[in-house]
Amino acid sequence: MKEIITFLRELQANNNREWFAAHKDEYNKATATFHSFAQRMIDMIATFDSAAAHLSVKDCTYRIYRDVRFSADKRPYKIHMGLFINPPYGKRINTCGYYIHIEPGHSMICAGTIGLESKVIKAIRQAIFDNIDEYRAIVESPEFKGCFSCLGDNFLKTASKGFPKDWEHIDYIRPRDFIAYQPVDDDFLCSDDIVEKLKKYCIQAKRFNDFINFTIEDFIEGTSSEPLPHIY
Repeated sequence: MKEIITFLRELQANNNREWFAAHKDEYNKATATFHSFAQRMIDMIATFDSAAAHLSVKDCTYRIYRDVRFSADKRPYKIHMGLFINPPYGKRINTCGYYIHIEPGHSMICAGTIGLESKVIKAIRQAIFDNIDEYRAIVESPEFKGCFSCLGDNFLKTASKGFPKDWEHIDYIRPRDFIAYQPVDDDFLCSDDIVEKLKKYCIQAKRFNDFINFTIEDFIEGTSSEPLPHIY
């Protein structure tokens, strides 16, 4: 993993096509290491989430090239590598999965999903409200909190419409992005036993993912006419 961190750190300082072309060998080596890591992560997750066994590395990884056509930021390359293991769909469907974000100084381990349609967000909020004891048993458990220190993102400033403003657990339904995440440092990612270290995080992530996906699946299988695209 060290060569991934090293390459990305250098790319941050030299995000242009000329530098990238001159360092294509380093990119290829970093990518090979990342793909090997991705396969080991898929295999590990498949030991307790069997649907992951059908996923390939290609199903779970992204191109490094940025789409700059409609962006004011014209830097041609992403400065991170992302792995989204999302059984059984892979990265093409926006259900909850296991996401590893590798970016020097800004890496993290994530559960959940982002970028959902408003009708799906509303349904998830209702599911949490209706099943608050089950949800709290997951996110307030010592095992879960020991892995993920941050819960939710892109919060509403006030209570969600349609729910009592004085509800004691209102913060659980304020996010627009239903994720749990834990920042990690570069040394952690460069551990020789990194896949084994990540196993406990992924086991806890599955508990969270299963709860949220129970609602999202309704929109994939029944009430939604289009798949939910992922945006990592």
